[in-house]
Amino acid sequence: MVDETLGARVRAALADHLRARAAGAGSRDDEPVVTEKRMFGGLAFLLDGRMAVVVSTRSGGLMVRVPLEHRGELLASAGVRPMQMRGSDLRGWVVVDTAELVDDAVLGRWVAIGARTAASVPAR
Repeated sequence: MVDETLGARVRAALADHLRARAAGAGSRDDEPVVTEKRMFGGLAFLLDGRMAVVVSTRSGGLMVRVPLEHRGELLASAGVRPMQMRGSDLRGWVVVDTAELVDDAVLGRWVAIGARTAASVPAR
């Protein structure tokens, strides 16, 4: 079962991030297509087909796509741990515990990190 309340908050935070990005760019022409998919026992938010964040009941938090070069410092943040799948770390992902996401500004920061990282991934 997906935390629908957190899903709605992520949806709003992602919309805010994209609005701010478009306002800074002065154009909405390159605004990514946002889709939602049920996967990994949760609700994934994708930008142009690239996963940015996943509200995950199994992991107990928000899976966030992170830049490899900043993963170590992000893992030092409160309530953040490596994302693991089948016993192995997923290098470009972390999990932020739900308890750390109570504040909308904190949630927005993590959603923005995931969105920026997803946008930087080359298309397949």
